[in-house]
Parts: sequence; C-alpha cells; structure tokens
Amino acid sequence: MRPIIFGEVLFDRFPDGSVVLGGAPFNVAWNLHAFGLNPLLISRVGDDPLGREIRGAMQAHGMECSGLQLDSAHPTGTVEVTLDKGQPSYEIVAERAWDFIDHRQIPPLREPLLLYHGSLAARHAVSAESLRPLRKRAEGAIFFDVNLRDPWWSREQLTALLHGVRWIKLNDAELESLATAQADPAACRAAWGSEQLILTRGEAGAELWRANAPVVRIAPSGRVVVADTVGAGDAFASVLLVGLLRSWSLADTLHRAQAFASQVVTLRGATTTDRAFYRRVVEGWGG
Repeated sequence: MRPIIFGEVLFDRFPDGSVVLGGAPFNVAWNLHAFGLNPLLISRVGDDPLGREIRGAMQAHGMECSGLQLDSAHPTGTVEVTLDKGQPSYEIVAERAWDFIDHRQIPPLREPLLLYHGSLAARHAVSAESLRPLRKRAEGAIFFDVNLRDPWWSREQLTALLHGVRWIKLNDAELESLATAQADPAACRAAWGSEQLILTRGEAGAELWRANAPVVRIAPSGRVVVADTVGAGDAFASVLLVGLLRSWSLADTLHRAQAFASQVVTLRGATTTDRAFYRRVVEGWGG
C-alpha cells in the first residue's frame, strides 16, 4: 500500500523568531520519505513566498509534489508556537490554504493505499468534504491521528471520523476528552470499531490496545536533552506507519517509534534536513 497523507502544511513560528516547516501530515510525509517510503502529501499552499518555500523544500528533499495544490485566494498556513518548559501550545491561524483542499485537484490514486489524516485537517467544510471520498477509497485502511486543537474540533465531528478506521492514535488527554464515559482504552477501541488503538502517555511511554490480546506497552529508555516536544507525536506516528507498511512486529514497531520520538525532541521543530539524522535511525533498525 502507498501511504497517502492528507491535511495541513504550514510554518511554525517560535518565540525566538525561528520559523520551521510543520503541520502533522507534512511532518509525517517528510519522515516517511526520509525513511525510504513513497508518500503522497495531499495539501494546499498559498501563491505566496511561504508556499513557494514549502514546494522548494519538498523538491529539495526529493518528495513528490503532485498532491500539493496552489491557492491564489488564501495564504499559506502559519501557527504561533509558545513554549512553557518545552511544552508547546499553538495558535493556528484560520482560513488558510490547507483549509480549502479541492477534491477535483487530487491526482488519480490507482494502487492500494493507506490513508493517514488527523482531526485538524477536517476543521473546515471544504477540506472535510475532500477527505470524505479518500476515506471511502481507502476501504478502512485509515490511520487516524487525533490532534485536538481548541477551538477547531467538536465531539460530534470527531466521533464520526473515529468510526470505521483501522488504526487510531491519540494521547491520554485526548482519550479523556473523547470518551463518552470512563476513559477506558479497551472500551473506546471497541466502541469506535478500530483494530488497534495506540495511546501515548508522554514521558510514561505508549500502549497498544487490540481485541482479545494483551496490551503492548513501551516506555522511553534513558534521558534525552529536550529542545522542544513539537513533532514528537508525529515522529511516533511516522514509525508506526513504517511498521505497518513493512510488516514489523508490534513490539519492534513500538520500540522504534518511541526511540525515534525521543530523538526528534532533541531538535528545534519536528523535522530536519539532515539526512544523516535519518540514516542513523534506519541503521539502528538493521536496514
């Protein structure tokens, strides 16, 4: 299956004045390409300098740009990031190009696909409507990465998106926000009908819940010097996708996802152009 990554691409602006390319779908697509996969990012940028910078960065990285739409009416997305002891909060500017992904401009998808998207990609009706046929086309092979960003979500919309997807990733706070009763991972997984629910718990690690099977748990090993935690969840999701596409064992997948997330938090921002960074990660996997 080819990974199809749908959603936002934008620039994170940090308090120190630095500007870093971001957006969970972009980060995941960037990482997957660096790991040797062939992701197709479906997103939209403005006809402006930031939009041209995004296209140029993707081309320099060797990524396919056929899914990157150009919008002459709306500017490229931006986010103001504030940090409190390394923990980020986000002010996501509204009515940006990625809110207006046009289903008519999505390139033909002929091969079997694994669709990745988050909740933020559906905050605007236009992109949400363009997401609908892709979810149908994926026939359940959907990895839904929950990213609750106030005020850009509602329980009703998220509940509809959660149903019928094979893999769900969310953190413990998001689980508590979305659970209709007690935030029990097993009960939520069953209610949403997912095959696997991956629950991240920050410094405590992560858990993978399945039907009629033991819970698989993983905790970080060792201490790292944290620059910021922007993109840690995206890094974790990226390696989960690699594991799914390459048929790794669950234990190997979780260990490698946790290790990569621990390495990404040493960066400023979610990604890097340093190819050696990714090469060392892949070498650690044994190929």
